[in-house]
Amino acid sequence: MKTIISILLFVSSLCYSQWQADIRLTNSLAHSEFSALAVSGTVVHVVWQDDRDGNYEIYYKRSANSGANWGSDTRLTNFTLNSMTPAIAVSGQSVHVVWMDFRDGNREIYYKLSTDGGSSWGTDVRLTNNSSLSQAPSVIVSGTAVHVVWDDYRDGNYEIYYKRSTDGGLSWGSDTRLTNYSAASNAPTIAVSGNNVHVVWVDERDGNPEIYYKRSSDGGLNWSTDTRLTNNISYSASSSITVSAAMIHVVWEDKRDGGNAELYYKRSTDGGLNWGTDSRLTNNTANSEAPSAMASGMVIHIVWQDERDGNLEVYYKRSTDGGVSWSADARLTNNIHVSAQPSVAASGTIVHVIWEDTRDGDYEIYYKLDPTGNPVSINNISSEIPDEFSLSQNYPNPFNPMTNIKFDVPATPQSSGKENVILKIYNVLGKEITTLVDKELSPGTYEVNFDGTNYPSGIYYCRMSFGESATVNKMILLK
Repeated sequence: MKTIISILLFVSSLCYSQWQADIRLTNSLAHSEFSALAVSGTVVHVVWQDDRDGNYEIYYKRSANSGANWGSDTRLTNFTLNSMTPAIAVSGQSVHVVWMDFRDGNREIYYKLSTDGGSSWGTDVRLTNNSSLSQAPSVIVSGTAVHVVWDDYRDGNYEIYYKRSTDGGLSWGSDTRLTNYSAASNAPTIAVSGNNVHVVWVDERDGNPEIYYKRSSDGGLNWSTDTRLTNNISYSASSSITVSAAMIHVVWEDKRDGGNAELYYKRSTDGGLNWGTDSRLTNNTANSEAPSAMASGMVIHIVWQDERDGNLEVYYKRSTDGGVSWSADARLTNNIHVSAQPSVAASGTIVHVIWEDTRDGDYEIYYKLDPTGNPVSINNISSEIPDEFSLSQNYPNPFNPMTNIKFDVPATPQSSGKENVILKIYNVLGKEITTLVDKELSPGTYEVNFDGTNYPSGIYYCRMSFGESATVNKMILLK
């Protein structure tokens, strides 16, 4: 009788995490702050606001080799009034940046596009046009669909507005009002998986700030009713949302525990139809604030600013089981100055974090990475020893954004119980974009997941090598 077993292995665990040294990205002798981060494959993109020019302008820089080396600072805006609070999203070579701009005499939302991975940039595009305040933009992209949300005062109080482009940012639809209430709705963040668009924000309709949510299942054409995610008499704010397939994760700061801010989390496993209970992620007498969350398959990464050490430091934690359990808090910075407003992203096995830091006497942007912090799960689905080495076609195919890859590892005369297996993903140009497996495995049948969230639609190749043998399958990511 054959025995079937299921064992979940991880490329790395928190005890083996390898956070590298802090890297200073800016040296402007001015205020470089409110940074944002996006990653596509091995290319890391960073934007921030900077007043080195006498007023705040939007700046950008990138690394083409997963954070090992960085290009020079690129000034994206050039006007005599402030350009502030940028957000960034990337899909392949298309990089999308939005920000709040004062050039029109009031706060408006502006947009800029690079179609060559950040090497060159198009002109500034004004997305809003009203006599009131439009601010706090957030942007996300799925294929050629670009989605932007912000809070807007055109109706006499702050409401959440939305607009989209269906052609990669070349043209834009009209503004869509997502909320309609007499109290303030502000600070929205947005996430997307295929045609499913998810938005969370802070809402004061209940007499105190609470976290609200709504979704669109048709790419932003129609929207659900508002869903209240929190319910307490205190303060819930600074929400961040991230999604992987049908799993939606929300994290925020909350003062329900005695006046200091703690981080809380909740999730939906069915695309936002139903939500689990609130989970408290931090527990100390100081403030834990400004969280940023990123999901990669079943792995969720969270960074935030924390005052438990007497000054603001950047902390991190993760879940490797879709939010069921969480690691201990990990302190990422250690200096007597301010380390704040962090942002996190992951691609392949690498976790990237940026933040603003005053250790140099002014605000500068800093960066660090963990090369093994985003574990790829390898599921041993059968202990039966296969007769030969094989790589099955991924399923589903086409896929968006997740697909499963199954492979067989046979016993070989020259092996001593295990054989090194390498499984890599390449784009249509033959460039390696990620390594899913590079590990000695016992004979058996295995399955891994590939998350295409950070990659554009197109043809990809999965190559598996085993000893001197290799095989390749074609995969189609269709967003």
